[in-house]
Amino acid sequence: MLKTSPNPEIIRGLCRYIEDHSDEALTLAELARRASMSRFHFARTFKRVVGVTPKQYVATVRSRKLKEGLGANLPIDVAALDAGYGSSSRIYDDAISRLGMTPRQYRRGGENVTISYATLETPVGLMMIGATDRGICFVGFGDTPEELHARLCGEYRKANIEPMRQPYDPQFLTWTDAIARHLAGAAPSVDLPLDIRATAFQMRVWRYLQTIPPGSVESYAEVASAIGQPKATRAVAQACARNPAALLIPCHRVIRGSGELGGYRWGLERKRRLIDNERAARAGIAS
Repeated sequence: MLKTSPNPEIIRGLCRYIEDHSDEALTLAELARRASMSRFHFARTFKRVVGVTPKQYVATVRSRKLKEGLGANLPIDVAALDAGYGSSSRIYDDAISRLGMTPRQYRRGGENVTISYATLETPVGLMMIGATDRGICFVGFGDTPEELHARLCGEYRKANIEPMRQPYDPQFLTWTDAIARHLAGAAPSVDLPLDIRATAFQMRVWRYLQTIPPGSVESYAEVASAIGQPKATRAVAQACARNPAALLIPCHRVIRGSGELGGYRWGLERKRRLIDNERAARAGIAS
């Protein structure tokens, strides 16, 4: 029987610590010490609560802070140092693997970048995935391919958008398989490289949403308090509504304080099914 961590708040506190200190050397030993756990126990507990390893979480935080800096027009080397990168070579390594484009291309809003897309049938309806060479920039649900294509084009007006050529690239197949396994309840979370644009506030909200365990829900007010802006409940709801990457940024795990589902860009019935599926999968793992 797989037990739930008795200290999820400790792990969430460590997530916030990582976000506030991503420009420092964050070793597993140091993080485990702060959690008052052994390295092995901390690593297992962290992944159980968050869904990714501590190393993966640190890499994701740094990548997103790099995006924020570039979006704020900081010099590339300054944005990199603020995010926690120690050398220019590491900046471009990360840009290729996570931004899906170089920092300068990202700053220009995807201009001259090609986005390929494909539509797939899933247990919760038609899904479209849009991606650059090495990063997912769009995951959406809808009733028709035309509807989803219009949404993708609306998100990335400057990009070259074209259908994914078949046979699909092996990397793309890996991504779609990971998402399909999550929807089928075989994987509690999906940790895939993202290539998205956002304001600094949106990025803070989306980063926090990724720390909410699968099957759990929080209110818009709780999310606002967790990111240090308790009066920004409406802005949190707007950030959720602008999320271009369903599932990868799990805005379906945020509901109203009354317990009602609230809004969902991809449909309330789908939101309910996603939460129910995650809870069923979690119950199956724990039994």
